[in-house]
Amino acid sequence: MDSRIKSLCKRAGRADKNAACELLKIYYADIYSYLRRLCGGAADAEDLTQQTFLKVWSSLDGFAGRSRFSTWLYRIAHNTYIDSQRANAGSSRNRSDQWWAECIDKNPGPFANVAERQLARRLYETVDQLDDDKRHVVHLHYYQGLSIRETAKVLNIATSTVKYRLREVFKILRIKLGAQETSTQQEQTIPIAKGESL
Repeated sequence: MDSRIKSLCKRAGRADKNAACELLKIYYADIYSYLRRLCGGAADAEDLTQQTFLKVWSSLDGFAGRSRFSTWLYRIAHNTYIDSQRANAGSSRNRSDQWWAECIDKNPGPFANVAERQLARRLYETVDQLDDDKRHVVHLHYYQGLSIRETAKVLNIATSTVKYRLREVFKILRIKLGAQETSTQQEQTIPIAKGESL
């Protein structure tokens, strides 16, 4: 773990408000964007992000440092989301707010490729329709940039399960998006973190 983050964690664990604010500044946007993608609504994501950081502050003294702080933080965010889903299982909440609309440049330059923007929208929509297990893996590994090992730790599953789910996602995306790729093209178009393989 980065020595600066380690120091901030120790200080925040001793009720140092400045250190806690610094950690919040560093990680708030990442945790919010992760939860925004999962729950689909900005207001829900804000609430869940606040709940996540409240849990972090109340349990910071229990952070042993066996994993990166960000991995531990994503695990808490993930559990907060799951708890929220369970609590609202019978409600009529839906994911009608399309988070991916914010990802597409609404004012592209004159040379922007319209086909690429349309493909990106279709990709985001397709990922959003995946079952939760697959969607969580995609959000953590690709959108949040966590390694396969970190993704496995956040979701509390084996790395082999993460790899399996990613392979299944690729199959689904190829079918739904109509891509006819060879294995060589797949390696070129699907980014895999350095030193990792599927």
